[in-house]
Amino acid sequence: MKKALLITLGVIVLIVFFGALMFGGVYNNLVTKEEGVTSAWAQVENVYQRRSDLVPNLVATVKGYAAHEKETLQNVVEARAKVSKLNVAPEMLNNPADLAKFQEAQTQLTSALSRLMVVVEQYPDLKASQNFLMLQTQLEGTENRITVERRRFNEMAQDFNAFRRRFPNIVVAGIMGFKNKAYFQADQDAKTAPQVKF
Repeated sequence: MKKALLITLGVIVLIVFFGALMFGGVYNNLVTKEEGVTSAWAQVENVYQRRSDLVPNLVATVKGYAAHEKETLQNVVEARAKVSKLNVAPEMLNNPADLAKFQEAQTQLTSALSRLMVVVEQYPDLKASQNFLMLQTQLEGTENRITVERRRFNEMAQDFNAFRRRFPNIVVAGIMGFKNKAYFQADQDAKTAPQVKF
């Protein structure tokens, strides 16, 4: 009887031990993947900040040439101000609505910058200015970086979400409070192909 009790107790201890190892392994993987998402998000913020820092220089350069284009310049300044006012925190990654607000503000800034570039086409002296060309190149490079970093962020969020949803990971994630991460979505206007007319 005593031998059976020891065997039963040994089996229970082994089950608890291996259960704790499994729980710890899943938890550690969730933490690692969540940190990957947070790191990818930080890089997205970094490239958005780079763009935000370039905008005042671009506006100042254009202002000298296009003084009567105040509305376009004002739209760029206002869009940048909206982006700057957003409280960007890693917690927004768990809330698709907050991420959508952030994305909408960034889309408005992108749109305002696009309109500014159209205005610039009317000023041949500005287009030939070395300062403007340098800023335009920097801005184009930044836009490409934004696209790359958003894609990387979505890949990390997808990896985290898929891992979190697998069994038994979903149990550990639920107990420890890990939530799905939101994705960047395409802008609604991006679904309509632009028409080119000559």
